[in-house]
Amino acid sequence: MSRISRGSIIGQLQSAARLSRTALAERLFDQGLYAGQDKIMLALDQENGLTPGQLAEKLGVRPPTITKTINRLAAQGFLEKRASDTDARRAHVYLTESGAELIRAIERSVRKTEKQALKSLDKKDQKALVKLLARIEANLSRKGAPVIEEEEELEEEA
Repeated sequence: MSRISRGSIIGQLQSAARLSRTALAERLFDQGLYAGQDKIMLALDQENGLTPGQLAEKLGVRPPTITKTINRLAAQGFLEKRASDTDARRAHVYLTESGAELIRAIERSVRKTEKQALKSLDKKDQKALVKLLARIEANLSRKGAPVIEEEEELEEEA
């Protein structure tokens, strides 16, 4: 049995995430989008008319970051802000017609990037990867979960 060095799995996860985000960013740039803008567009495609605060919470980012990105997307003509019907101090963000048309291009870019990332994995490996990533996400997203104090060695069968 050979030992997996400490931190190597996290390092590989981070590297794969960074490389996939870079590959997607290159495709999105051809559509006139920068990294991160696609997430806002897709969130609004699922639920149009969210407030900037709701978008920030949904995407796990800080409100000032989301506000800048919304303003950029609005300047590009993909989004528009409208005052709330019930509270004039609140704004809601909506996809414009050109923003709605751009959703299909974003989805194509995501599919192409995913296909590129998974091209050497068969269907069985892909299913296993999805299950393992879901378990990792669940482990890391559990608030209040006990932190393991002991260092455990991971071993991989040779």
